[in-house]
Amino acid sequence: MRNAKYSPTVNIMIRAAEKAARSLIRDFGEVEQLQVSRKGPADFVSAADIRAEKIIHEELSKAREGFGFMMEEQGEIEGEEGNESVWIIDPLDGTTNFLHGIPHWAVSIALQEKGEITTGVIYDPVKDETFWAEKGKGAFINNKRLRVSGRTNMQEAAIAMGTPKTGEEDAVYNVFLEQLDAVLQRAAATRRMGAASLDLAYVAAGRFDGYWEIGIQPWDVAAGAIIVKEAGGLVCDIDGRNDYVHGGTILATNSQLQRDLRGLVTTTVKRAS
Repeated sequence: MRNAKYSPTVNIMIRAAEKAARSLIRDFGEVEQLQVSRKGPADFVSAADIRAEKIIHEELSKAREGFGFMMEEQGEIEGEEGNESVWIIDPLDGTTNFLHGIPHWAVSIALQEKGEITTGVIYDPVKDETFWAEKGKGAFINNKRLRVSGRTNMQEAAIAMGTPKTGEEDAVYNVFLEQLDAVLQRAAATRRMGAASLDLAYVAAGRFDGYWEIGIQPWDVAAGAIIVKEAGGLVCDIDGRNDYVHGGTILATNSQLQRDLRGLVTTTVKRAS
């Protein structure tokens, strides 16, 4: 569904996300059958991921020549000399959910210009929800304006998180377990949904009051971060700095809970180190 408020850039991004999603939806319909096959679904899902990324790459390359790319599967592709615009793409965020037939995954596309994220689109095709934002123009879900929640008390807050990936060092797990224990004792609820882009989108929509993760990649959070900020939320890395896209950690909250949530997760980091 198109909206007159969409800029040409947002239109391009949504069109690319929707085209990739059509391919993913077809593949998602095959996952249940693959679960019982001898080979298993892992190779199939990897192929689906690569196909979707190729579609996005082709669509954005045609629409904006000379831009660079940072992609989960194909890595980095430099743009033309002097062009500081970079597309940051996760063609399938929530791969494990997809692999198990769980309908909670998304396509995430962000535009970085001169080192700053200026536009973000997250498309959840199963629920037909498009979260999008441009710097200085607000954040939206489809045609509706987004605002973060107004909760001020951690005892009433629902906090999302990501867990360390399999194979991480014991120290990373220990830090995360310390963080989780601290948040569990203070928050009303915690959720691990398995798709960082949607965790951030849900903070922007007021469905979650906060989210944190360590060991995160730029394509997981670039689009979601600007959507949270344009919805009135706050985003930083675990240390409170602005290196949340490329620094490997992220913390996002409404405007009231950043100090409380960051206090819990940074205190535990210091204690566990």
